Formats: sequence, structure tokens, C-alpha cells
Amino acid sequence: MHGRRVSESSAGAEKFGWSRAGLEQFALLSSRFQVPRLRPHELPVLTACCSGVPRCLAGRRVSIRFLVSEKMTEEPDFLGQDSDGGSEEVVLTPAELIERLEQAWMNEKFAPELLESKPEIVECVMEQLEHMEENLRRAKREDLKVSIHQMEMERIRYVLSSYLRCRLMKIEKFFPHVLEKEKTRRDGEPSSLSPEELAFAREFMANTETYLKNVALKHMPPNLQKVDLFRAVPKPDLDSYVFLRVRERQENILVEPDTDEQGDYVIDLEKGSQHLIRYKTIAPLVASGAVQLI
Repeated sequence: MHGRRVSESSAGAEKFGWSRAGLEQFALLSSRFQVPRLRPHELPVLTACCSGVPRCLAGRRVSIRFLVSEKMTEEPDFLGQDSDGGSEEVVLTPAELIERLEQAWMNEKFAPELLESKPEIVECVMEQLEHMEENLRRAKREDLKVSIHQMEMERIRYVLSSYLRCRLMKIEKFFPHVLEKEKTRRDGEPSSLSPEELAFAREFMANTETYLKNVALKHMPPNLQKVDLFRAVPKPDLDSYVFLRVRERQENILVEPDTDEQGDYVIDLEKGSQHLIRYKTIAPLVASGAVQLI
């Protein structure tokens, strides 16, 4: 009887276009936890069931669509264009979503400059956490799964908050250069700042200028009452060295010499290899996701 119910749930999941691996994981979870009818929306973000639930990243604005239909009679549009006629949607499982968050976190943590903003990833993860909390409130407190899922939620919250704190620290440290880069950004180029971070950077710069004026500058001679924050605040050190792991094979990477006595030379980066290299040499590869800072 239980096996028949699992098959029914798997058939319903197959209707939504899940992969064979996702269906197998779905059936395994149902039998492992002895759940008569395990609904797709009851699967958590992480643990063993991460690969089962489709999620969407539509252009720059992301909406996570949960499969909450009791009878699963409607098939949501996970592929194609979004409702606003925008770009093609990218289908992600929750496991892939968390993996992207961790990649963005590690890159941001070890890169000397402020990297491209990932508001769609942050929004996805926050919505997923809210959905998990809602599911936990409906679960039985004595269930072992509750404590496991709570630990996973705390881990995700830590990664997310650490990622956002790291970005705020860089904005505070390099705010004139961050704002100048955003000001000179061409149309179509990815932004280094989310709208909230841009507002924070502008407010931080205005408060810094006001503080310097009230505390020091107004007491100085007239010819010294102006300060160029762009020149006073140090730039990110793009010549610093970073460790990286290659995710996609790269050929003919031009490496600048460390001394004037050496000449430029070209190297190939094999997939899975690890290197210690100057950041500005591989900065475009970090932005494209071809390498991962470690």
C-alpha cells in the first residue's frame, strides 16, 4: 500500500518535469521517512531531498514558485519566458541554488574588490528559508527531521549573512571607488551594487563628508577645507594574490611578470587544478564562474 502511494506521488512529480534522479530521490525519501503521501512542497532546501524541487531564476528578477497544489492539477510554466516577457528562465534545484550562494560567498570573501551583486540569489534563498520555516511550524516537534532541518536553516542563514556583511565591509572600505565605478558603468554591464547597497553607499559617503566637515575641515584654513575622498581612500589591491580552483578548463591565460626582468607568459588552467595567482589576471574568470576562489 505504501509503495503504491509513493508511486502515485512520483507520478505526480514526473508531471512537473523532474529528472530521473530527482524522482528516485523523491521515492527514497518517501520510503525512508515513512511518509504516506510526501508532497513536493514539503521537501527541504538541503539534506537528501535537495535535488527534487524545480526553482526558477527569471532574468534579473527571480520568483521561486512552490509546488503547493494539493492535487497537482496545474502545471506551472518553469521554462520559457517570464510573465513580463523577459529573458529565458533558468531552472535550479534548491541544492544548486545553495551551491551558487556558497560560490558567491567564497568569491566575495577572498576577492580584493567588490564583485557583481547577486540580488536574485539572495532573494531566492530568503524566500526558500521562509518556506522552510512555514513547513517546520506544521511539523511535529518530536520528529527528528525538525532538528535536522533547523540546523540546515541556521547554516544557510550564516552563509547568507556572512556574504552580505562581507559586501557591506567592502562598500565601507572602498565607497568612493565603488560609487565611481557604478557611475561610469555602461548600459548592459552587470552592476556591482544592488539598489539597497547603492543607497547605503551614497548615504555612507554623505555622512562621511558631513562628519569630516563638522569635526575637522571647518576648523582649518579655507584652502584646506576640501578633501578629495576618491584620492584619500585607498583603492582595492588588484595585484594581490589569491588561491583558486579551476571549474572550467581555460587556455592561453596571459600572466604578467612579477619583475621587470621577466617577460609575459601564457599558461593553461586545467579543470580541477588549484593555483596561486595575481587577482587581476583571473578577475574576468571569477566573474564568469570559470574559476572559484578558495
